[in-house]
Amino acid sequence: MTPPTITPTTPHATAPLTATTPFTVTAPPTTTAPLAATAPLTIAAPLTIAVPHTVHRHVDVEGVRVFYRESVPERPDAPVLLLLHGFPSASHQFRRLIDALGAHYRLIAPDYPGFGHTEAPADFPYTFDRLADITEGFVERLGLTRFVMYVFDFGAPVGFRLALRHPERIAGLVVQNGNAYEEGLSPDARAFIALRPGTAGAEERVRDLLTLPATRGQYEGGTTDPEAVAPDGWTLDQHFLDLPGRKEAQVALAFDYHGNVEQYPRWQTWLRENTPPTLITWGRNDPFFPEPGARAYLRDLPDAELHLFDTGHFALEDQLPALAPLIADFLDRTWG
Repeated sequence: MTPPTITPTTPHATAPLTATTPFTVTAPPTTTAPLAATAPLTIAAPLTIAVPHTVHRHVDVEGVRVFYRESVPERPDAPVLLLLHGFPSASHQFRRLIDALGAHYRLIAPDYPGFGHTEAPADFPYTFDRLADITEGFVERLGLTRFVMYVFDFGAPVGFRLALRHPERIAGLVVQNGNAYEEGLSPDARAFIALRPGTAGAEERVRDLLTLPATRGQYEGGTTDPEAVAPDGWTLDQHFLDLPGRKEAQVALAFDYHGNVEQYPRWQTWLRENTPPTLITWGRNDPFFPEPGARAYLRDLPDAELHLFDTGHFALEDQLPALAPLIADFLDRTWG
């Protein structure tokens, strides 16, 4: 079939055809009558989409080449949200949150030593104190004097160490499955934390958690919508876990985790004494940090805002549409 030709109805055929100029469609020879446009064409206003400019950089902190990603918001005075990732992930776990909020807020996500793209010396001592030291140095290198802190999983022991050292920097907390209470430890978590170096089978049990099935299970476990969980996260996590020396780093941190539980009372005292504005978002089906850990925060922060989600550990993976507006509203109210 011969395609139709469009002929402008303006006085001169060479005149430009604009979006509002009526036109007729001249049918091909096989058509018995010309088709007339019933109304002028109009063009709707362009759709505005806020897509952030995100940069990916390294900065040297005490001999550690720290990788981080940072959104560059439209306003230079935008609220700052420091994103502290969990195990076994890295800053890439926040990539979609940065895309959702980064045009309006300054989101900064570093990789700890032993994680992601950060490069540490071969003799780096993997303890939570040292992770906090490097993160504190990172904050200072970037000149961050005030920020809201997002703590998830390992981000809680790192973040609360920062809070104890510099309470004046903490404008607020977003707590997402970041535990600070004994009742927030599941039986499996307690058994894992009880592991010690030299105990028969202890290291093997830690290494079992560093395999692809276990990594994938941390993402999909507890979610009610597995199809909403992209495979990118656990695939990239496993890539980094399989790099030389990374499993040894994770074994060392696993054996050091009991020190975090011993510090819970100090963190709770800090919460009571400083009463930071706090948004608690929690995947209630987390196999490591169950729902009682979320509710326990209310003892020390009775004014905290609590939202429970029917998902697992990595709540951002399938609950981002619900979480992002909550975080944005919290930043707007808190930054002031």
